[in-house]
Amino acid sequence: MAQYKRTLITTALPYANGPVHIGHLAGVYIPADIYARYLRMCGHEVTLVGGSDEHGVPITIKAKKEGVTPQDIVDRYHKIIKDSFEELGISFDVYSRTTSQIHSETASEFFKRLYDNGQFVERTSMQLYDEKADQFLADRYVTGECPHCHAQGAYGDQCEACGSSLNATDLINPRSAITGNIPVLRETKHWFLPLDRWEPKLREWILEGHKEWKTNVYGQCKSWLDLGLQPRAVSRDLDWGVPVPVEGADGKVLYVWFDAPIGYISNTKELYPEAWEKWWKDPETRIINFIGKDNIVFHCIVFPAMLMAYGDNYQLPDNVPANEFLNLEGNKISTSRNWAVWLHEYLKDFPGKQDVLRYVLTANAPETKDNDFTWHDFQQRNNSELVAIAGNFVNRAVVLTHKYFQGIVPAPAALDDIDKDVMGQVAALKGKIADAIETFHFRDALKEVMNIARLGNKYLQETEPWKVAKTDMERVKTILYVALQICGDMAVAFEPFMPFSAHRLADMLDIKKLDWNVLGSDDIVPAGTQLAPASLLFEKIEDDAIEAQIKRLKDTEEANRLAAWQPAPQKEDVDFDTFMKCDLRVGTVLECERVPKADKLLKFIIEDGMGTRTIVSGIAKYYRPEELVGKQLCFIANLPPRKLKGVVSQGMILSAENPDGTLCLISPSGPVQPGSQIG
Repeated sequence: MAQYKRTLITTALPYANGPVHIGHLAGVYIPADIYARYLRMCGHEVTLVGGSDEHGVPITIKAKKEGVTPQDIVDRYHKIIKDSFEELGISFDVYSRTTSQIHSETASEFFKRLYDNGQFVERTSMQLYDEKADQFLADRYVTGECPHCHAQGAYGDQCEACGSSLNATDLINPRSAITGNIPVLRETKHWFLPLDRWEPKLREWILEGHKEWKTNVYGQCKSWLDLGLQPRAVSRDLDWGVPVPVEGADGKVLYVWFDAPIGYISNTKELYPEAWEKWWKDPETRIINFIGKDNIVFHCIVFPAMLMAYGDNYQLPDNVPANEFLNLEGNKISTSRNWAVWLHEYLKDFPGKQDVLRYVLTANAPETKDNDFTWHDFQQRNNSELVAIAGNFVNRAVVLTHKYFQGIVPAPAALDDIDKDVMGQVAALKGKIADAIETFHFRDALKEVMNIARLGNKYLQETEPWKVAKTDMERVKTILYVALQICGDMAVAFEPFMPFSAHRLADMLDIKKLDWNVLGSDDIVPAGTQLAPASLLFEKIEDDAIEAQIKRLKDTEEANRLAAWQPAPQKEDVDFDTFMKCDLRVGTVLECERVPKADKLLKFIIEDGMGTRTIVSGIAKYYRPEELVGKQLCFIANLPPRKLKGVVSQGMILSAENPDGTLCLISPSGPVQPGSQIG
């Protein structure tokens, strides 16, 4: 980094068709904020740029579902996203939006320059058209049967059941998601960016020039390049977006993948109207793109090709540290299924605990592979690590200083070996933390930050100032002085990761400025400093708070299951004579008990009008034996006897399966003579 004067950090633009969830935070925004905060603490010139992606089909789909305009949707979610980022402490220098006037002008000018310089190829193709809606259908507006797994309801760009990437014309029996009509093929004209034209430069820039990139990023880029790049459309038939700024392009807008990354430039322009070019065109500016793995191709191949095509000294990103995906309780996070922990809801449910979420998502970050967030792990990390290790050490050091020295930091006597050793170990951690942050290994960096607190706890346990105070107060002065310097180190090291806790701790220690350069020094908290009263940095999270979150997810899971439920397909037709061979009757339950060593089975003694018979049924999970005695049930009487767990069953009791998998016994609506036939 030494050769650069400044660093521009960009974060992927979240779609403004819904709030931000923990997958976004772990993959992009918390890592970017850690990096930006660290560089600022080191004295570097830094700008952190973000914004909402407010164009594209997901916005229009959301608007149609709610019966409002796309602008209504983006206005609502842009505010939610921006406010929740601010409350979490994501330190954007600018967080804007792609519906701004400056963005529309910047994106239009970008397209027009490439168009005028012959950087596009024009193609005519056949695309699906809804005659009733009188419009071409974007991929997400087409649904049908997946040609690979044959799941119904696959979208024109992807099947969510099997994950296959699709084209709308690949679908079997496609339908318009707008009207339900069967679409037809019509001719349409679009402009394409010829990525193949830039393939040699991209190969050299990435494969030769950036072997230091993360394995997942480098590998995905190499895979795309080895397959050979193809021209990619930069326009769409849509009425929501930046209009294509050329004659004869009515009803066409810039494709969102082309439009959105230009938002990094337009947002920088908004922040620095007169000086934006130094952040994009000066070779002494280092550009870092923080993204998720689903955006690797766009940020490493497509956007750089756009910048190459534009020319004018636009700088390419120095690094693109993409993370993998974060799952939730073992399942993939899904916005459409509401399977997520939404940031704005978390902030309401856990007020004042922004740093707990930042800590857990960093400690569990999907840096090299997909990882899983669970609420029990969240609770355990808070209670066993933040409270029991970090918070406990700080509280003991500050409380003891108030107890013995009225909260005034004592001047130390000569340092013993144990004092020198612990301060040396903390100083050594500074380099490890810095190296990890600068190579985008934030999870490893956080482990080393927490090791400062572990060293502090170990030091107090070994020196036992509460015992030494009985005989040697001079020694206590040194012990507490050293402990408070470690607390100061924690405040500095915490700041990129847990800024709210870092500043509360700094206020407690009367540290005016958190400067990375003082980490590991022996006078962060000078002797004579008046400490504020001790206060808890972290609080224990109780079981009921966690159970409430787990219940919310279970309720969501149940709602999704019910919404997705469809009756089983009808079986093949049978003739009347075959049906009449089945002897359906009503019986009364005389006795009912569980079958030993069989969790699912109940044993019934049934009065069937001709005597009694035994029937075994797999409904023990849904009924207690005693509640069934005396009830009348429907059963098949003429099935051959079958032995189940040592009990001979003489028939089958009829039940229906609910969407949630539970079974419900079928009974007559009123009293019936046992043995009465059903038919």
